[in-house]
Amino acid sequence: MTSTHAFWLAGRQATGEDSFDVTNPWDGRLVATVAVPTEAQVEEAVAAAHAVREEFAATPAHVRAAALDHVVRRLTERTEEIAQLISAENGKPVKWARGEVGRAVSVFRFAAEEARRFNGGEAQRLDTDAGGTGRLALTRRFPRGPVLGIAPFNFPLNLSAHKVAPAIAVGAPIILKPAPATPVSSLILGELLAETDLPAGSWSVLTVPNDRMPALVQDERLPVISFTGSGPVGYAIMESVPRKHCTLELGGNGAAVVLADWSSEEDLDRAASRIATFSNYQGGQSCISVQRVIADASVYDRLVPKITAAVEALVTGDPSDAATDVGPLVSEDAARRVGSWVDEAVAAGATLLTGGTRDGATYAPTVLTDLPGTTTLAREEIFGPVLYVRRVDGEAEAFAAVNDSKYGLQAGVFTHDLETAFRAHRALEVGGVVIGDVPSYRADQMPYGGAKQSGVGREGVRYAMDDYTYERVLVLTGLAL
Repeated sequence: MTSTHAFWLAGRQATGEDSFDVTNPWDGRLVATVAVPTEAQVEEAVAAAHAVREEFAATPAHVRAAALDHVVRRLTERTEEIAQLISAENGKPVKWARGEVGRAVSVFRFAAEEARRFNGGEAQRLDTDAGGTGRLALTRRFPRGPVLGIAPFNFPLNLSAHKVAPAIAVGAPIILKPAPATPVSSLILGELLAETDLPAGSWSVLTVPNDRMPALVQDERLPVISFTGSGPVGYAIMESVPRKHCTLELGGNGAAVVLADWSSEEDLDRAASRIATFSNYQGGQSCISVQRVIADASVYDRLVPKITAAVEALVTGDPSDAATDVGPLVSEDAARRVGSWVDEAVAAGATLLTGGTRDGATYAPTVLTDLPGTTTLAREEIFGPVLYVRRVDGEAEAFAAVNDSKYGLQAGVFTHDLETAFRAHRALEVGGVVIGDVPSYRADQMPYGGAKQSGVGREGVRYAMDDYTYERVLVLTGLAL
């Protein structure tokens, strides 16, 4: 699978003076050598995006929708190839990588559908007041300008799609900066965009290193920033450009609440299975993976052994094997950090039920109980295959435990009661509440984002399209309404 990849500069392939290697975190083998753009080439891409912004905004909807439809077809045709590539550069088990490609297909399909119906305009009579007699307001949305999309390593294709597809749908030029650890799937996306009739300059994929990102962030010709990644980096970006429009999708320490009415053996088996799977899928490297399990005292003693058994049944190993459930983390450094947090928790008095060991970049799926609230694991996002279970007495204590966090991305609540579901929706300080399942569920068309330190704004195709645009009112005068 070793290959050399150019980046995409204003819709065409280019190479710079430098390059870097992308390696497989499972076995260290070379996946690709990727070219790095020079500062002059970055300037060319930004200038092209700025120059084409009015032309692209005026592009007919059918042209933009056709380009998005083309990407849908080509992603579908190349699903297995791209899934294998994601698995190689990211360490993600191939079965999850296939799912990621499928989700990216959906994102582009939703964007194509939205492009065809977006911005129909809303008419408003203004003669509700005497001064508005004969006047009608027509409100439409227009692109704010070129978008800088900064994508993370954990979903290198799908979260790039969440930047690119909405931008194309509204006619906003976009410069995509993929994560240095996982750039190749974004470059493949560039191949598919290059096959379309989109205007030159309307998109670029620039594989610049992170230390050169501030220059892009500061560039006034990129008035919109869509960032997915860590809280410190995201908030540093927003604070450095207070006059720009920023969407930040940041971290979380997802809680799964199991309430007293979720009490049959079948209920607890399902909860344990879902919790085990979605604490460890992607190696736990998902902002909405299960990190905290908050269980009512009436079910706690039966639930904990089921979770432990379900975690121990997961297959850890080679991510290219279709039977593998849990692969390596993105790097050995990431696995070491996870291990240090678990070691700290155990030293502070937590009980280790399973896991707690590391082999290179792979960290064994881990379950803890009795976790002191002062530990790093109790307060921060682990971003690894680790969960802990906490006992609570009743719904009120459970919901308070969810809210006892600086994060608020999503929460899952296992309950059969509709009134409880609505109370959870009202009480939990998160961007999304999932009833009857873990917090890890995301449909790519729904609004997705967090409260508190989990971010600003919302992704999800239509919601990102709103974020990339602003309302402009046209007032018509002298009409017989």
